[in-house]
Amino acid sequence: MNKRHAALLVAALLAGFCTAASARHSHAPKAPKTQATSDAGHYDYYVMALSWSPTFCQTHPDEDEQCGHKGYGFVLHGLWPQYEGGGGPQRCRTDDVPDRRTVDATLAFMPSRRLINHEWQAHGSCSGLAPSAYFRLADRAYAAVQVPAELKAPAQDVTMRADDLRATLKRANPGLADDMLSLHCSQGELVEVRVCLDKDLALRRCGKRMRTGCPVSAPFTIPASR
Repeated sequence: MNKRHAALLVAALLAGFCTAASARHSHAPKAPKTQATSDAGHYDYYVMALSWSPTFCQTHPDEDEQCGHKGYGFVLHGLWPQYEGGGGPQRCRTDDVPDRRTVDATLAFMPSRRLINHEWQAHGSCSGLAPSAYFRLADRAYAAVQVPAELKAPAQDVTMRADDLRATLKRANPGLADDMLSLHCSQGELVEVRVCLDKDLALRRCGKRMRTGCPVSAPFTIPASR
């Protein structure tokens, strides 16, 4: 083999290698996209999720910080930026984290450090606010919706239908309407109530894809705060 033929062979082998490498790269799994910081703050309203702590603790026995204390009823699960058309931004890129003072203050209404950090990363990061400002807003939202007296810390299980619970919530919160909230159950027990709020934390109609997840006619249980 002369030098010219050898050079052509080497060139062909290199071209084949590069083509194969390019094909492998184009079919490799892509990393999930992270929403850019510049998109944070672009949303239409909030959903405030109120978790019924006794139900949560039945399925999360390892959550000692929240479930090691007795007497919790509704606690704040989260304050979620939402789009009018449904869903909302999540996990926006940020280097901010809640500081110790913010976490300690938030434990009064969201009694789990694990949950606080999760909610900041998943939802608060997209609020356009610093962690301290976001959790102060969450505190105000939690205080803006009144829990009916009979559900503050019931010593015995309460049985209700969806319409009964809506009526109870509306009596405690004048201005609250059926299209401003949704109820969520699992295995015949109340898990969560979600209420829609505008950016000033006033009650407002929910956007699309907010559906109730409790039985329409069958009763469900609200476990006692033991």
